[in-house]
Amino acid sequence: MEANLKSWNMPGVGVGIVKNGELVFVKGYGYSDYEKKTPITANTLFQIASNTKLFTATAIGLLVNEGKLDWDKPIKTFVPSIQFYNNELNSTITIRDMLSHRTGVTRHDLIWYKSDFNRTELFDKLKHLEPVQPLRQGFLYNNLMYAASGHIISLVEGKTWETYVQEKILNPLKMTNTYFNITDMKKQSDYFVPYNEKRDTNILYKTDYDSETDALGPAGSIVSNLTDLSHWLAALMNKGVYEGKQVLPESVVSATMEPSIALPNTSLAQGYTEILNPVYGMGRQSVSYRGHQLVLHGGDLNGIHSQISYMPQDGIGVIVFVIGDHSLRYNSIIYNVYEHLLGLSITPWSERGLKNRNASKKVGKEGREKAMQGQVKGTTPSHKLSDYLGDFENNAYGIINVEQKDTQMVFTLHNIHLPMNHFHYDRFDTNNDEEKGFYSLNYQTNPQGEIDRFIVSLDEGEVTFVKKTATNLSTIETLTKYAGKYKIGTNAINVVLKNKNHLFISGAPDTELIPYKEHIFKTKEFADATFEFVIKDGVVTAMKQKDGTGEYEIKRSEEN
Repeated sequence: MEANLKSWNMPGVGVGIVKNGELVFVKGYGYSDYEKKTPITANTLFQIASNTKLFTATAIGLLVNEGKLDWDKPIKTFVPSIQFYNNELNSTITIRDMLSHRTGVTRHDLIWYKSDFNRTELFDKLKHLEPVQPLRQGFLYNNLMYAASGHIISLVEGKTWETYVQEKILNPLKMTNTYFNITDMKKQSDYFVPYNEKRDTNILYKTDYDSETDALGPAGSIVSNLTDLSHWLAALMNKGVYEGKQVLPESVVSATMEPSIALPNTSLAQGYTEILNPVYGMGRQSVSYRGHQLVLHGGDLNGIHSQISYMPQDGIGVIVFVIGDHSLRYNSIIYNVYEHLLGLSITPWSERGLKNRNASKKVGKEGREKAMQGQVKGTTPSHKLSDYLGDFENNAYGIINVEQKDTQMVFTLHNIHLPMNHFHYDRFDTNNDEEKGFYSLNYQTNPQGEIDRFIVSLDEGEVTFVKKTATNLSTIETLTKYAGKYKIGTNAINVVLKNKNHLFISGAPDTELIPYKEHIFKTKEFADATFEFVIKDGVVTAMKQKDGTGEYEIKRSEEN
């Protein structure tokens, strides 16, 4: 470990080993606070990140055990308010699907990352997430499904996920120094400080805590230490029994470990044969490590990484915390620890990792140096700069704001703020920030010749953001005056108001009129068409349909 600290430039590592229900080994290497040179102890608090997920899956299991939920019946049977992308998913997705990352919906982490969305808002966003593969046909890690699962607990039990986990899991396991947020962690005296290595250098610098995980809590907000987590691990290793008491139902512990979906043999694809046949249960996975079953799950947040694992047949468990995003990953550490404990030869995981890391750093640096090579020189935007500014909205991700401060364009997504500059034509790029990311906005012109949207790559795909219209254009007071009967030639047209603030042209099917500008509407079906209501003396007298073929006046009927 001392050699690894130096070769990997690691600020600190904490290791705990559990055997026969007890924490038999605990040691810190490096520092919990690199600047202050504070030692890591058994009581140093760390964010456990996605190791929170097994607490959530276990809490759901308690409700299954009570008959309030079912692993394999559609979750909408028990929680009618949940909405997925379409009716097929609504009628089939189960809580097991959600907890085993097999819904077919990919990550979409930038919906929650550095956002101010609360848990209810994240829950409501599930209906906007289109699957990228069929249900149960592959593993797609999804934090939002765990946030939603925690919200389900509150809907079923009438108490927050935090309260339920505290009462049902933490208190019985005597986890008295475990918390749900950074604020409570900082009230204690012994806690970690996240560090990272500045890009393309070996300079360590202090990073910010990922405190926005509060809304995503059930997927990654728990803060704990090696002492408390040894109680949790001891109960898992002993089929739910802790200090002689059945604290967790054995059926729940077993259910979370049952394989739900196969994982790819990525290690084997790299030519490493030590790790074989990984499968995911709920909140944890299982692999064969050199012939020994290994149950584990990692956790990753800005500047801190965790791994909680055990070998069921060998009766030993290992907990590891690693400070620093650039550092030797926890898997390499636990593999070597298990090899020492089992008397196996030591696999050179650190050497393998260093080789890959150094190659990756070289490729990354060389690639970033060529970032401008695709630029078409001498081009200008097709519109005046003000047309590219404003709020642009996507139902799932929320709003991206583009504004100009003095002479600098500024990009804002949630609490991510970056300077942005013209690249070429109608493309504008942000700075490539090693923490906040890089965003390239490709603006589009609508058939009316106006900038009304842009496409940007977020998470695992392209996302469209549409220029937000003024909210007063879609109020019930504004829309009511447009509703009524209209006539063109011998054809009658009815414009009706539904659901208080949605305007439709009646038909089979109805056509929704979407506010565009004052008195002007568009439709989803035909981008080249607009419908403009004519106002005289404050009264609607007609509706004009404009498209590529011409302009057609549809007069308001006197029958109104």
